[in-house]
Amino acid sequence: MAPKDKSPSPNEPFKQALTACMRAISRVPDLEVAFGTDRPAITGHTARLPEPTRKLSREEARVLRGQADSMALRLAAHDASVHRHYMPEGADARAVWEAVEQARCEAIGARRMEGVKANLSAMLEARYAKMQAADVTDRADAPLADALALMVRERLTRQAPPLAAARIVDLWRPQIEQKAMAALDRLEGTIEDQKAFAHVVRDILSALDMAEDLGDEPEESEEAEGADENQGDDQEQSGEPENQDGSDRSEATASESAGDEQEEGDAEAADGYADETAEEDGTESEAASEARRPEQPQNSRPIDDYKVFTTRFDEVIHADELCEVPELERLRAYLDKQLAPLQGAVARLANRLQRKLMAQQNRSWMFDLEEGVLDTSRLVRVVIDPMAPLSFKREKDTDFRDTIVTLLIDNSGSMRGRPITVAATCVDILARTLERCGVKVEILGFTTKAWKGGQSREAWLQAGKPATPGRLNDLRHIVYKAADAPWRRSRRNLGLMMREGLLKENIDGEALDWAHQRLLGRSESRRILMMISDGAPVDDSTLSVNPGNYLERHLRRVIEDIETRSPVELIAIGIGHDVTRYYKRAVTIVDAEELAGAMTDQLASLFDENARGEPAAGRRPAPRRRWA
Repeated sequence: MAPKDKSPSPNEPFKQALTACMRAISRVPDLEVAFGTDRPAITGHTARLPEPTRKLSREEARVLRGQADSMALRLAAHDASVHRHYMPEGADARAVWEAVEQARCEAIGARRMEGVKANLSAMLEARYAKMQAADVTDRADAPLADALALMVRERLTRQAPPLAAARIVDLWRPQIEQKAMAALDRLEGTIEDQKAFAHVVRDILSALDMAEDLGDEPEESEEAEGADENQGDDQEQSGEPENQDGSDRSEATASESAGDEQEEGDAEAADGYADETAEEDGTESEAASEARRPEQPQNSRPIDDYKVFTTRFDEVIHADELCEVPELERLRAYLDKQLAPLQGAVARLANRLQRKLMAQQNRSWMFDLEEGVLDTSRLVRVVIDPMAPLSFKREKDTDFRDTIVTLLIDNSGSMRGRPITVAATCVDILARTLERCGVKVEILGFTTKAWKGGQSREAWLQAGKPATPGRLNDLRHIVYKAADAPWRRSRRNLGLMMREGLLKENIDGEALDWAHQRLLGRSESRRILMMISDGAPVDDSTLSVNPGNYLERHLRRVIEDIETRSPVELIAIGIGHDVTRYYKRAVTIVDAEELAGAMTDQLASLFDENARGEPAAGRRPAPRRRWA
């Protein structure tokens, strides 16, 4: 049979032109632009845009160019370290903050290039038309973030709001102009100076009675340090402005431009393309949904014959860098709604755990010491006998307070639905419970960036398919909450697990080793690692070109190494899968709803053992229990 005609798509010249324009505007010459059915976003130096229809209309082309221009301008005009440094703490204020910053970036391009101005206008018109914003009649249904961003755009570009969004602006304009007119008038003079612009935006938020959401006034010296320190520090990521920026400019900008995901149709309060879910947990860039590629997860110590074909496409990323802030908040609300019936039962179990833990914090003292704190109860002896020595006391140290717990959650596709929903809720409540008890908690997740290999497999194919390449997929290790990040700044990050398309394949051995290495770097004297998974490691790409038990053997070796040689105490909970064959201390539950009880009971038993002075978990085989 004659080969089929593989003529290029009629839209190929348009795609090439769009790619060239994005690279020129963003000043990122190696920017990769992909077209597909996923929502628009930027990950590192890869931008994702919607696939144009085969019969591309003039209006559709303008909207697509507007989305591309919005992303490119975010990369070119936005400094993530400055953005996160001045970012407010309150959710409403942050939505406004993200939307207004995106409006500033887009205004810079619109003021300089007429074509870009027209493209952005078409994009905004399409977005608000899809949101049916023209039908809004009540201010409660009109996002303040959108209204203020459009008013800022109006001031900076002299362009009226899109017709589809005029109603939103009209509902808010009187109040905004009455309270913040003076600050609004100062914006135009600061458009090219992001730091000065940030100060003015904070003044606007204060004038709009959102001063309580701003948090403490950031110090200039701290900001400078944060900008220099670009570290992709995982431990600080809690999802808000406390994290230090994290990595180089390209990473930061990348995570921000991800805001573009909101593009057409995202009805959430913070304009889309601005985000950078970079907020690292303690950091701030919660707005972007891009992957900034901060660290490369790799085995710090290779085990036996296990190897990795390439780590070039792996990433350790904070949850808020994979999703925009408004979308995270929507997903979190969905999670809360789904688990409302279970909240009471899990909360009761958490309270029981808290009572057990708090009981171990009772203060105990050693008396009649020669130094320490003066024991006033024994001063009567000095009164009776002036020659009697003073008596001192000292509080006994408690191991309990110097503890950290890491919860590692399997984010594979088989967890989709009820299991991942229950896991997210239980982790949520346990984290708050342990934090109240003075125990630090870190929440991590693991999956892959693609099904069946992704870019790693493509690189293997280009290399000529060498035999037994080892792990052949792109890892995605997610930090939902860093140990030092307060829970209130990370709470919404767990909503990311509800996002369609996040859950893919699971390579448990490397994820477990990654979480273990993070714990070893902590200063706490007691470190506990809890793995929550629903099965053995599965990655079709890796298993198709390696021995069938390749990933399982590696997982067993990592577990053995931790359980026999590490100070970290390891627990595992299997959801519908018998993990007792891998872990010495493990529980298997049949129904996902039993997860709450399993988690609290396992942690409580750990601390009970410690109170009795028994060996820590991981030092001896623990009884294996099955929950039916």
